[in-house]
Amino acid sequence: MVQQVTPETTIEVIYPESDGQPMADNTEQFAWIVKIKENLEILFASQSDVFIAGDLFWYPVKGSPNIKQAPDTMVIFGRPKGKRGSYLQWDEDNIPPQVVFEILSPGNTLKEMTKKLQFYQRYGVEEYYIYDPAKNDLNGLLGSGDSFEVIEEMNGWVSPRLGIRFTLTPDTLEIVSPTGQKFLSPVEIDQLREQERQAKEAALQELEKERDRYQELLAKLKEKGIDTDNL
Repeated sequence: MVQQVTPETTIEVIYPESDGQPMADNTEQFAWIVKIKENLEILFASQSDVFIAGDLFWYPVKGSPNIKQAPDTMVIFGRPKGKRGSYLQWDEDNIPPQVVFEILSPGNTLKEMTKKLQFYQRYGVEEYYIYDPAKNDLNGLLGSGDSFEVIEEMNGWVSPRLGIRFTLTPDTLEIVSPTGQKFLSPVEIDQLREQERQAKEAALQELEKERDRYQELLAKLKEKGIDTDNL
């Protein structure tokens, strides 16, 4: 009697795209996440190989769905822009996020933030920035081998990867792009565009007035018999 061998069943590993938790605990935290993420999108809009995401699960190890983090904002150089349900590192040329931002809220615990730090350190993050809007406190760490080194002075610090400069004023954090453009909220960006539109419209109206005055002057000169074609 020939014994039949049953082929092994491959179990599909599921990598959840959501944990059911809110993106932010309060409006200020959410506003900062949006500001940093969207201004980085604007900064690197012309570079097709820079992927930026907010609150997206990052899975660094294939077959281990429990090993994951969802940074408030992460930047990956060397990966194309595009839609993703999660960042599966083994499907992304095994490139980890190089830069990560976390915005603190009162609900963040020391245990939670320690676990995040250990995770980012273990899986290859080069720059890790943590901002607490309530305390207006900014901290940064740089990857160095298998560990992080604390950036001693964050006021005026320029990110090696992003080229952005951090400035702590008495009231808030200001971030400025390499071109000198300050990171703005969506409302501030819209207001700036409206101001530029109004300024352009005013300049065009003034140009129209100048042209009308010029035409009036030519007409008066012609009335006096002056040959305006040879002026």
